[in-house]
Amino acid sequence: MSKEFSTITINGTRILPGENKTVVFSTHELPSQNLIETPAYVFRSEKKGPVVLLCAGMHGEELNGVEIIRQLLKHPAIAKPLCGTIIAIPVFNIVSFLFSQRDLPDGRDLNRCFPGSKSGSLGSRIAHDIMHNIVPVIDFGIDFHTGGARINNYPQLRCVFDDPRNLELAKLFAPPFIINSPYREGSLRMEASRLGKQILVFEAGESLRFNNTAINEGFTGCLRILKNLEMIKAQLPQSHTIVIGRDKWIRASEAGLFRTPKKFGSFFEKDELI
Repeated sequence: MSKEFSTITINGTRILPGENKTVVFSTHELPSQNLIETPAYVFRSEKKGPVVLLCAGMHGEELNGVEIIRQLLKHPAIAKPLCGTIIAIPVFNIVSFLFSQRDLPDGRDLNRCFPGSKSGSLGSRIAHDIMHNIVPVIDFGIDFHTGGARINNYPQLRCVFDDPRNLELAKLFAPPFIINSPYREGSLRMEASRLGKQILVFEAGESLRFNNTAINEGFTGCLRILKNLEMIKAQLPQSHTIVIGRDKWIRASEAGLFRTPKKFGSFFEKDELI
């Protein structure tokens, strides 16, 4: 992991050791000629250490991650890291966020637009800005998502087990579940890995709905990994993590309404009625 202790430059803005700044790293004009500016909140220690990215809102209807980062921005330890740098981006995809929809107005999924292009579609241009202004300056990042298509996912961190550093960072975060998840073409995680940058994906809750379990696990996990890297001091609860090498979705064999007496996150046995 890089231990560089120097000026960080994001989209032409210099942030010195010990400085806190809000930087606009991406600006785009809509057909209405309205400018959409995407801010990044940068907190730097005077002591060298890792550069950590905390980002959410890749899809416009994924609210839990936005709330996790909003709460982190209010935490006093984040504004004064003991070492290194914290870069927090509450909403990557402001256009889709404004419309409360997953995809961009042209139907593209931003997380399939990487590495992007300076002169391509809106998604491609946003991806290009992320890859050129944010990814080069970080060591690793946590990308917050929810279950797609209104699927309510129990809090889980997805990483690539073949990369020892991926799994090591995931264990420092210590979520309820760590799942082995291969890279997907066109994703931030895959393109960042090609530059030697680690991106872990935290997925919890469902779209367009706050889930306190998801928010609390994501918030605590971030503080935990920062504490383990000696970037902050914090009193945190004990955690128990289950590492899953292979997972499988169980699909309903018939159409209809689904109700279950099982609580969110319950365990069940083989052949048990759920």
